[in-house]
Amino acid sequence: MVYLQSFNPLIVVSLIPLIGIFVMLPISSSNYFLCRQIALITSCLSFLFSLLIWVKFDESSSFFQFVDTFILFPYFNLHYIIGIDGISLFFVILTTLLILLCILVSWGSINYFFKEYLISFLILEFILIQVFIVLDLLLFYVFFESVLIPMFLIIGVWGSKKRKIRAAYQLFLYTLVGSLLMLLALLYIYYLAGSTDLQILWEYNFTEKMQIVLWIAFFASFAVKIPMIPFHIWLPEAHAEAPTAGSVVLAGILLKIGGYGFLRFSLPMFPLACIYFSPLIFMLSVVAIIYASFTTLRQIDLKKIIAYSSISHMGFVTIGIYTLNIEGIEGSLLLMLSHGFISSALFFCVGVLYDRYQTRILKYYSGLIQVMPLFGVYFFIFTFANISFPGTSSFIGELLILIGIFQLNFLLTFIMAFGMVLSAAYSVWLFNRLHFYTLKLHYFLKFQDISRREFWIIFPLLFLLFWMGFYPNPFLNVVHFSVISLIEQF
Repeated sequence: MVYLQSFNPLIVVSLIPLIGIFVMLPISSSNYFLCRQIALITSCLSFLFSLLIWVKFDESSSFFQFVDTFILFPYFNLHYIIGIDGISLFFVILTTLLILLCILVSWGSINYFFKEYLISFLILEFILIQVFIVLDLLLFYVFFESVLIPMFLIIGVWGSKKRKIRAAYQLFLYTLVGSLLMLLALLYIYYLAGSTDLQILWEYNFTEKMQIVLWIAFFASFAVKIPMIPFHIWLPEAHAEAPTAGSVVLAGILLKIGGYGFLRFSLPMFPLACIYFSPLIFMLSVVAIIYASFTTLRQIDLKKIIAYSSISHMGFVTIGIYTLNIEGIEGSLLLMLSHGFISSALFFCVGVLYDRYQTRILKYYSGLIQVMPLFGVYFFIFTFANISFPGTSSFIGELLILIGIFQLNFLLTFIMAFGMVLSAAYSVWLFNRLHFYTLKLHYFLKFQDISRREFWIIFPLLFLLFWMGFYPNPFLNVVHFSVISLIEQF
């Protein structure tokens, strides 16, 4: 039995990638042009319909919207339920936007199994959309883990070096093992409540001890995905070996699934456990901010520099979530979106350099501003956005998080501010090493600034960066009532 609205854009956004995959399957792998066009049209349609969801979204409601229910197994009380609120809306839009940009950035850089490469990204888009819209805990877990399959293939098949197989297995095994405890907890929750419907579980009263045990099980899964230190080992290696588009999806979307899981499941289902474990989260997050910042300073691989800086920024996100106040949670949501823009743009920039010079080692680059001025301007803007410069999207997010944590602990606020200083240190150091000093002509003799296609791929991220930085109200208005509803649990 199906309860279906007359027109639900969520269903359309979900089905478009699958339709694109089935249209592409019978096409010959050698027909690169047609495969590109189908993938591009599919991703464009997904993005446009995700914007339609935003247009039709009611900002004044804290309830789930565009809800539809598909009864799968009535005997087991298992339903496929979809819906979004202010917390999940922008993650859907971010997913469709970044997949579109990933297809564009891969236009001429993938030389083998190109049809399979595009299909992998469309499958990944479908799964990620399901992660953010499904309202059933069991199905969330299924899609949550299914993300690993296309990412394993993207890194293992189209990665850049011989270590790509090792990096793919690290990603797969670390995140899969981390989620086994969550699976056991999920089965126990189903045994207790008789349902995995998220809206029912939010109303179920778990005992305090049970909340603590279940919170630990969910934490093991979400902490690996963010990733929090010491569960971060897989991330730098995966970023270093993934193709440019794979790194963009990893940093722009996959790192956000852990934070989304905390907001969607841990906070509303286990509020007492969240209060109990918040000092642990603060400690691990502060260690992540300081340790990752110092580690970033000693890296020589451009991708690993951005990867470790992502770990530092995710430390701010987890602190914001567990402040358990409106400012901190809204700041963490904006910072996750902002990090999706900035880290994606920085990985695009590294991809531009790698496509031209086939190396990511920092020592080979110097003085690029003399021969690649337009690239230098882009990199300069995103570098300053990465250090949360006023007027950029990261500034709004980190400012709200600092306001939220200041209400709880001044010393922790001071340490986080020191982390922002370290962020400025490694970001400015990277920009100086790349663009200033003497041009190293004994390594590269031919230089080419960014092309028109590359310019327009990165430009939407630049626009979003300044839009959120100067006028964040459209984003804050959408998340505000959903965050208030979440805070009422405490």
